[in-house]
Amino acid sequence: MPDYRLRIEAEYEAIDDILSALPDRALSTLSILELAGVAALLHNFYNGIENIVKQVFESKAMSIPKGESWHRDLLLSAEEKGILSGLLLADLKRYLAFRHFFSHGYALNLFPDRIEPLATDAKSVFATFKNEIAKAM
Repeated sequence: MPDYRLRIEAEYEAIDDILSALPDRALSTLSILELAGVAALLHNFYNGIENIVKQVFESKAMSIPKGESWHRDLLLSAEEKGILSGLLLADLKRYLAFRHFFSHGYALNLFPDRIEPLATDAKSVFATFKNEIAKAM
């Protein structure tokens, strides 16, 4: 099995661990510290998605976007190259936007009602992502 497949499998395992750590109760019941933990998990979830997409690009000898907007460009390029569907791209853009907010904001500015849909949808988004990556490989 090529190295990139092993790296992708390791990312899948890490993301599964992240998803299983998400709380199964309403985020409005969490303390700010717990909510910050959920936000960190969602940030890690999206980073894992990006890592996998980069592995797919490398396995196909495609260049990974560079520059200030490389995170966005990576997703757009993955859709353009048929790795990700437009529907999945729309879902992943929500996580990308949250990743940017979390990386550049303050934990005290986290709002449960804005994070809840991301936490709730993460498992189904990941299942769709895995299916699309399998087809692309």
